[in-house]
Amino acid sequence: MMQAEGKGLMKVGVLGFGGLGQAAARVLEPKGEMVWVAAADRKGYAYCGDGLTIADCVSAYRDRGSIGYLEPNGTLSNESIVELVQQAKVDGYFLALPNLPNTFMAEVVKQFIQSGWQGVLVDALKRTSAMEQILQLQDELQAAGITYMTGCGATPGLLTAAAAIAAQSYAEIHSVKITFGVGIANWEAYQATIREDIAHLPGYDVERARAMSDGEVGALLDKTNGILALENMEHADDLMLELGGICSRDRVTVGGIVDTRNPKKPLSTNVQVTGRTFEGKTSTHTFTLGDETSMAANVCGPAFGYLKAGLSLHRRGIHGLFTATEVMPQFVR
Repeated sequence: MMQAEGKGLMKVGVLGFGGLGQAAARVLEPKGEMVWVAAADRKGYAYCGDGLTIADCVSAYRDRGSIGYLEPNGTLSNESIVELVQQAKVDGYFLALPNLPNTFMAEVVKQFIQSGWQGVLVDALKRTSAMEQILQLQDELQAAGITYMTGCGATPGLLTAAAAIAAQSYAEIHSVKITFGVGIANWEAYQATIREDIAHLPGYDVERARAMSDGEVGALLDKTNGILALENMEHADDLMLELGGICSRDRVTVGGIVDTRNPKKPLSTNVQVTGRTFEGKTSTHTFTLGDETSMAANVCGPAFGYLKAGLSLHRRGIHGLFTATEVMPQFVR
């Protein structure tokens, strides 16, 4: 396999080892340009400079509740992220962390800034208000020598970038409409993600969703037959497109359906960009994701593509904060 820019294998860590974190590790496992060397959860971390084995890590997490129990490379710790960052030699981290509470991701980023570590961070943040907190750290990230890629999952991320490209056909953007369909066989595998989605339902917020017990989540899903119908979500696609000069955030809408009991997507995921051409005609571009690609593939694939792009920037001495609408991801072989 071709190595990245003649610099050797990119050593990558994944923070968070729930459903999304484990999916990220599986995406990384066959890559020839990146090697997965580090992971952390709430109770511990694991590090091996030659690469971690996904099966052993999943077994430790499933059977004993933390990747920190991995033998011989695991360490139990209540300060797992801080200790891992201090000890591990990692080029870049994917923050596959639940943003519950809404300040959590920004607090994690501050830990990186304070640690003195230099490298690339990538997140798949959803909420506009959470991304606004990250934006406030722009100057600190740049001074710390960190290249930070935010909103780099599926949506925000892949679909937001597609909207930015599609917008080039138009003199004015009338609307950007993102509609997603997600199917998962078992909600417990993505507990944090589902709670974040529940927080968008009428009558719910981040704190209420976070405080729900598994039983309460299960009871809610029983009432809806496992379906979460989400409309007019607070999604950072709007902020990213506004920052990119594509359109004002009030012209961006995001919504979709999550089926927590069926791996088949309840509907196709797409972005529709409607605008006026220089000839005065109104038209709509539609970019649709294949129904066979899972949420994990559509989130983790772009995240590592943006991590590779971030590493390219970092090696050129370019630090600070970038969104998925500012930088093209690079395919990871």
